[in-house]
Amino acid sequence: MSAPDATYFRKGFGLKQDVEATLTADYSGRVVDLLRVHDYRLTVGDVTVRLAREFGFCYGVERAVEYAYQTRHKFPDRRVFLVGEIIHNPHVNQRLRDMGIEILMPGPAGFDYGTVTPEDVVILPAFGVTMADFQTLRAKGCVVVDTTCGSVLNVWKRVEAYARDGFTALIHGKYYHEETRATASQVDKFPGGTYLVVRNMDEARDVTEYLAGRGDRAAFLAKYARAASAHFDPDVHLQRIGVANQTTMLARESLAIGEFVGTAMAAIHGEEYRAANFRTFDTICSATQDRQDAVNALLLDPPDVMLVIGGYNSSNTISLAALCAEKVRMFHVEDALGIDPARGTIQSRDPISGQTMETSEWLGRGPVTVGLTAGASTPNNKIGDAVVRVFATRGIDPATLG
Repeated sequence: MSAPDATYFRKGFGLKQDVEATLTADYSGRVVDLLRVHDYRLTVGDVTVRLAREFGFCYGVERAVEYAYQTRHKFPDRRVFLVGEIIHNPHVNQRLRDMGIEILMPGPAGFDYGTVTPEDVVILPAFGVTMADFQTLRAKGCVVVDTTCGSVLNVWKRVEAYARDGFTALIHGKYYHEETRATASQVDKFPGGTYLVVRNMDEARDVTEYLAGRGDRAAFLAKYARAASAHFDPDVHLQRIGVANQTTMLARESLAIGEFVGTAMAAIHGEEYRAANFRTFDTICSATQDRQDAVNALLLDPPDVMLVIGGYNSSNTISLAALCAEKVRMFHVEDALGIDPARGTIQSRDPISGQTMETSEWLGRGPVTVGLTAGASTPNNKIGDAVVRVFATRGIDPATLG
């Protein structure tokens, strides 16, 4: 999405130094710094907290948030809009609202840009926006500040190439997620470009079953009506497939889906057919992979309980929670407020069912080790707040944490 003119910006405004102090005050964390100094491990009394070595804000998130701050600083007297949430963290989005940035939220028909004028400034989030949204805003003539993550742009290039070459983009992701909607829309750059979104291996199996002639056309179209191009025809558009993914999905599952579909195509049509009509690339972003790898490393010496901090609508955080839940007792909390030291309870959400629950005496009794990680949209100060509440649950004064 390039538009080389004076109203489109992708590299900020050169105001990093002007906003750096505010960013540090809003999001840095003393307790996280303390954990780093102590080799990501802190013991006070009978409680030990171990922090995964990769956690929290990634480069793409830092960049998006910084550019939003730069934008507000650059245009103090203009109305500034944000298309949806900048990232999936309620505290960061509320901070932007407090700065006078109006967050546009989608309705049943998508985003309504009716109030946007040429004099306004519009920020695009780290997830990106659809081709239609981008074109609508460019036609408005307003200033557009594009914070789309570079890792997301890399996936867009793959999907665009698939559409250009006549392949259907099979996207591992959540069809309703902002990033996946934006990624899927890239096929519209070419006439007849087509996409299909699958959530997991079970849905990938629906694809291979159909390829093998064991699927029901009407049932397939009904099930994937919201997850496919409007003109999608499984009898036509599953003949040539290129696999991509939402960058924040569980990496091993994305790779497994690609291998599974490719193997099925070879079994049905032969290796020569697969070579000509199937493509797959690992498009999980490095930050997502690094955080998943760090959790796996921490779990080699399993803690008694695992705490995952991040927005309940944060895909990469949900992936981390699911990974942890396979190995140890795990609690996914949106922020430190989910931990109530006075009552000894924790409010958490199950990564599979999506149900929120309250658990009493979640730390158990006696010596306990708590593993900790956080999604890529969770700032350090919120991680530190959670650590303080973990210790406070056992009556340990935060002042004793160094």
